[in-house]
Amino acid sequence: MHFDALMLSRLQFAFTIAYHIIFPSFSIGLASFLAVLEGLWLATRMEAFKTLYLFWVKIFAIAFGMGVVSGVVLSYEIGTNWSAYAAAAAPVIGPLFTFEVIWAFFLEASFLGVMLFGWRKVGPRLHYTATVLVALGTLLSAFWIISANSWMQHPSGYVRLPNGTLRATDWVQVIFSPTFPARFIHMVLAAYLATALVVGAASAWRLLKDNDDDVSGLALKMAIGMFAIVAPLQLLAGDTAGKLALRWQPAKLAAIEAFWETRAGQPFHIVAWPDRATASNLWEIAIPKLGSLITTDNPNAVVTGLKAFPPRDWPPVFIVFYAFRLMVGLGLAMIGLGFWGAFLIWRDRLARSRWFLRASVAMGPAGFIAVISGWVVAEVGRQPYAIYGVLRTADAVSPVTKGEVSASLLGFIAIYAVVFTTGALYILRLIAGGPLAGEEEAAPTAPRPPGYALGAMPPSHDPESAP
Repeated sequence: MHFDALMLSRLQFAFTIAYHIIFPSFSIGLASFLAVLEGLWLATRMEAFKTLYLFWVKIFAIAFGMGVVSGVVLSYEIGTNWSAYAAAAAPVIGPLFTFEVIWAFFLEASFLGVMLFGWRKVGPRLHYTATVLVALGTLLSAFWIISANSWMQHPSGYVRLPNGTLRATDWVQVIFSPTFPARFIHMVLAAYLATALVVGAASAWRLLKDNDDDVSGLALKMAIGMFAIVAPLQLLAGDTAGKLALRWQPAKLAAIEAFWETRAGQPFHIVAWPDRATASNLWEIAIPKLGSLITTDNPNAVVTGLKAFPPRDWPPVFIVFYAFRLMVGLGLAMIGLGFWGAFLIWRDRLARSRWFLRASVAMGPAGFIAVISGWVVAEVGRQPYAIYGVLRTADAVSPVTKGEVSASLLGFIAIYAVVFTTGALYILRLIAGGPLAGEEEAAPTAPRPPGYALGAMPPSHDPESAP
């Protein structure tokens, strides 16, 4: 591997976005979880839902802030390290990023303060509205980011001007490129799964310490319900995305499955050692015809191999092949954990099954690992293009030197190691304390009378109106 300015710029962007993607994924899932918790509290007045809301909203605030800070860095990197890409694609990509700020981030920022500090300031329904709008804002943010990335995966609705600049001719095609719907669903479900696994791990940890922690038991049941349902749906969404890759990015699909030859009845390689030099797998464990069945629903279908494309257009096969298998393997483990947990709930043995609780704790980070692996598949599999079939990555880099990029990369590693590791450890410390820790200090408003007006101040007889 030659560490020139291009490779170092790619490594720097990969490093920073790998850190960043953890926090938006968590924020997307956690915001929706908070909206569900507050809605259930308003509907049932069960104190456990309020306690869980107060506990997880603190963690959401930290994760949201860290996501914002780490995301700003990416914008600067596009200008400093990828100026040729920005010059060519800004007329198309720029508005999508702007929509993300105006439609999503402003919505989140506008109501975040009410969500975090409005318990004693506004009525319960207004506060719930703020929580729902923050959750909607996170989903809108994902919408625009995935839209921009999907356009890079399969550009549509544009023309190239004589000077090389790209211009949009049909914004509907730009925003809703062919791969966008499946990829957006896949990403949102991944965020929900990652969050459910963290909630499940935190709750299982508390139950291992205190078997009678009913609040954590309730949270664990909710988490199991989420990944027992969502994990199988995610498998279907991923299958749809894979079939779209076969149609629109056949070289990526061939790299994902380590298909070198074009032939009917492609095998599915469980594990293999793809070798670019020999254009073959040095060794493999494969199931005959299953590769064609998975990718086309026909075990005898002809699937294109990498040799059908020029070697200069091959993605890094080894990385894509194993990143995909790590993602799928973790997804299957999530399905298994969900079914196991559902069985234990049915048998009323959940809190007493210490093996399941330990497994839930161990699976806590699995969702984030799967998200990062999925992004590796998407982005490395798109290589050698920054915009698939339009702009090669080597032509997108800024005229920077290897020394300049090396210095900034080392600086990012040092700063991220301190700032974001500290933030992550603080989140883990809060999680380890459990939802009952500091409950009295954080207590919000008590349940309101049924006729309490939207946004009205508390009546004088309301016990919460006291200092």
